[in-house]
Amino acid sequence: MRGDYGAPEFDWSILEVPTPKAMALGQLGFSWLELAGRLATVTQEEFTREPRPGALNVVRRGEERAPRTIGTGEWVAEWPAGPDEPGPRTIAWLVAHLTETYLERWEWTFGERQRRRQDAVVHGDVDDAREELARWVDAWRTGVESVPDDEFMTVGLSQATEIDAAAPFGHLVLHLNRELIHHGSEIFVLTDLYRSPAT
Repeated sequence: MRGDYGAPEFDWSILEVPTPKAMALGQLGFSWLELAGRLATVTQEEFTREPRPGALNVVRRGEERAPRTIGTGEWVAEWPAGPDEPGPRTIAWLVAHLTETYLERWEWTFGERQRRRQDAVVHGDVDDAREELARWVDAWRTGVESVPDDEFMTVGLSQATEIDAAAPFGHLVLHLNRELIHHGSEIFVLTDLYRSPAT
């Protein structure tokens, strides 16, 4: 494949590798490249801006307005009462959610299997939050790359959830790719709306 095709930060040669792992890694790598590029342009104001008052956000501990929170430090992500009640979310919240998702899946696949999503470090500063998310996406990608091709569909390689424990590992990789694409798309839409002039 031509070396001058597309973004130089992405290893385009992976698209020539005919394995399920390569397909999943190619999707992950390119999707993260796109999202990381957009996140690099997000301002602090955009990061915590609420699309409507009361939207789920990242706030200082003690200032939360939601029934539950995630985060171990000074900042916490507000969490809805139930899984089907998310409501509007800020970019800060979406980044925190992706961070805890990748942290927990890495921990229970390649780590010591101790930390859970509530143990994630959440940041109210956009630069710190970007760095924390990049840390766990990179750790996850490195872990997936280390799995031999003939073990990529191993059942129970991850023990993060009951579903993960019962599923071939490749399905979990695709699930996390979907999370990145899904929430990344929300971040793109929010930034587009914030930056569009009012008509």
